[in-house]
Amino acid sequence: LMSQQTQRMHALVADLLTLARLEGSPRPGSDRWVDVDALFAHAENEAIALSAKRHSIAFASGVGAQIAGDETELRSALGNLVSNAVRYTPEGGRIDVEWRVADSGSGEIAVSDTGPGIARAHLPRLTERFYRVDGSRSRESGGTGLGLAIVKHIMQRHGGELRVDLGHLVCTV
Repeated sequence: LMSQQTQRMHALVADLLTLARLEGSPRPGSDRWVDVDALFAHAENEAIALSAKRHSIAFASGVGAQIAGDETELRSALGNLVSNAVRYTPEGGRIDVEWRVADSGSGEIAVSDTGPGIARAHLPRLTERFYRVDGSRSRESGGTGLGLAIVKHIMQRHGGELRVDLGHLVCTV
């Protein structure tokens, strides 16, 4: 029990430090490019390990696109979205991650799953620090309540946004 609580506190402190760093640092330069296929491959490996074969997981492949920005931050954002999908999708559910080009020409990463979804009343507060839709369910899953706040800040630093679109979490960059 002490070991579990220590790990939980470590994750909480790490997430708080990440948020503080994101808020206090300048926007990443546009001279560094991240390959979306490599980004997806990394997140897919993490998702498969976290899922332990309890879910059907599908990532788009052969995207051939690149995103200007910080690779570590973009990996963190996608990792947070995918780990939420794995944690909150019941066993036997499906998780899909895709790349699409928006009408504006921006790229979008969409994460969708067959989990229970999020009630409309919670959407405005979803990216607040420590906000939990269901506190008891979140504690069981091991989250810190900071993941979507981190994703929101990373997307803003990259000139994008995080939004919920028809039940999908979508990052526009």
